[in-house]
This record gives sequence, structure tokens and C-alpha cells, in this order.
Amino acid sequence: MASADVEYLCFVGGLAWATDDLALKEAFSVYGEIVESKIINDRETGRSRGFGFVTFRDEKSMRDAIEGMNGQNLDGRNITVNEAQSRRSGGGGDGGYGDGGSRYSRGGWRI
Repeated sequence: MASADVEYLCFVGGLAWATDDLALKEAFSVYGEIVESKIINDRETGRSRGFGFVTFRDEKSMRDAIEGMNGQNLDGRNITVNEAQSRRSGGGGDGGYGDGGSRYSRGGWRI
């Protein structure tokens, strides 16, 4: 486990089509320092797919954001916020995560 590669990544679902990267960052920044916020767009249309990811600098900020934002209203939609599992290292998702968070690892997303 390379601790330098640890990411504190939240999956954010149920986003309004109008929510952009900046709005996502602003909404979550009250919980701590954000490394990156990213709305996932459809490759063909360029339109939001209705979900995104927020990467925090530390675990406490991520946990506070999950607790504080899950079920809250953002741009007219009640959003879902959970911990995401990073797929940066090596391929095929072994499914060995006992916490259920791996279901939010979206195949094909890139940050």
C-alpha cells in the first residue's frame, strides 16, 4: 500500500444537468481542502451523466462531506454522496472490498 497514492474520493450522484465542476467544488469546499472536483460527461454528447467525484486532501474532510452532503439539495436535486474506491492501480476490480463502497467505482471514468 503506497500511502502517497491514497485518495479521499467521494462519489456524488443524482446531480442536476446544470451542475458543473465549479459548483460541485463550491458546495463541498466547506468541508475541507479539495484536490479536484469533476463532473463526468458523456463522451459523445458532452452532457453531464448526472454524477461526479470530489477528491479531498484528507480523510476527515471526506467523511464530514459524506455525512453533511448525502441527501442534501444541490441545484434543485437531492444528491447521493458516498465513498468511492479508486481504480487507478491495475485493472479488473477484484470485488474484495467488504464495505460495499466498490459499487461506486464506475468503469470507464477518468479523472
